[in-house]
Amino acid sequence: MTTTQDPVAAAEQCTAEFRRNPHPVYAHLRDTAPVCPMKPPHGIETYLITRYEDARAALSDPRLSKDMYGAMDAYRKIFGDSSVALDDNMLNSDAPKHTRLRKLVNSEFTPRRVEALRPKIQDIVGKLLDACPTREPVDLLPAFAFPLPITVICELLGVPPEERSVMQRLSTTVAQTGFSEESKRAQQKAEEDLHAYFTELIARKRRSPGEDLLSALTEAQDKDGGLTENELVSTAFLLMFAGHKTTAYLIGNAVYHFLANPAQLRAVQENPELVGPAVDELVRYDGSVESATFRFATEDLEISGTRIPKGALVQIALLSANRDPLKFDSPDEFDVTRPGNAQSAHLGFGHGSHYCLGAPLARLEMQLALTGLFSRFPRIAPADPSAGPKWMEVPFPAFRGLVELPVVLDPAP
Repeated sequence: MTTTQDPVAAAEQCTAEFRRNPHPVYAHLRDTAPVCPMKPPHGIETYLITRYEDARAALSDPRLSKDMYGAMDAYRKIFGDSSVALDDNMLNSDAPKHTRLRKLVNSEFTPRRVEALRPKIQDIVGKLLDACPTREPVDLLPAFAFPLPITVICELLGVPPEERSVMQRLSTTVAQTGFSEESKRAQQKAEEDLHAYFTELIARKRRSPGEDLLSALTEAQDKDGGLTENELVSTAFLLMFAGHKTTAYLIGNAVYHFLANPAQLRAVQENPELVGPAVDELVRYDGSVESATFRFATEDLEISGTRIPKGALVQIALLSANRDPLKFDSPDEFDVTRPGNAQSAHLGFGHGSHYCLGAPLARLEMQLALTGLFSRFPRIAPADPSAGPKWMEVPFPAFRGLVELPVVLDPAP
């Protein structure tokens, strides 16, 4: 058993240059150090997995736990005590707790409930585009990409319209991962405020239930084996957080890559049936979730010849796995006509028991957003074609997304 070392490539993962374009470093790691020990800013021993087959196996390996309580010291060092109350959910648990929580949420978060949102999503898309200037530059992130999913997830959960801006502000603060004391304090305050908000909202749903998902989960709480109060609060937070940022960044990534690849944009505009496959190709090519949430080793184990000691954290680079040439032909090409079996094989929504519960909703939102945008504004163009993209710069990869997306929706002839 060996320990593969590539400290230069591993260290590069936390640089600004890497954040702008991580793909060359990931390619190097796949070739030379597919399971790479690294020292992220949080200072806890972590192993980075970059190859597809290793990543797929690791995502469903029972020796790699998602139970944050099993790694509480490491968890608190990274995220702080205030995160614990909001993370008592299926994302951060193993069987049998994970099985129970997922079953309860899945029973209410049904395909029919998601499909019923289609007309509402189309209406939201239309109204957001109505509000955009057409002949002058507009930043599509705040104007379109971010308000669409937060509005949809708030509709699903039953968050009143007048309270949705608060949800967006607090979730943005939580997502801005940093390790300075100032950043940690801001995150802690936002997490405490979100916990208090969802606790109060659930109390309102209990007094006066509606047709929304949170009301349904609140009513199910009283049944045998239902969610505890804190599990309910934490699940509401998970659905809101996961259903907002990931889709918002994915919309931005998608529009950017379509504008950078006009032939692919024309293919979708001329063949609307390609929009569905295009969404999965975008998730594969440059998805908004760069790495899966942390796992930790419950015992010593070996992956691709590298020993991972008990207690170490494991980070699975989904963005790298989805460009592994051992799995995908020409993986660095964005191709909406890629064979369907290759598109559906991506790991952008995870794999195994923790496969993203909200994947159907994300796909629906993406399809309607792209169809609405590109059919209404077929001549959409970058506001400054000479300007390069500005990607998020975070201390370690979690989300992959732009910080701005200036376009002109309907350029003058």
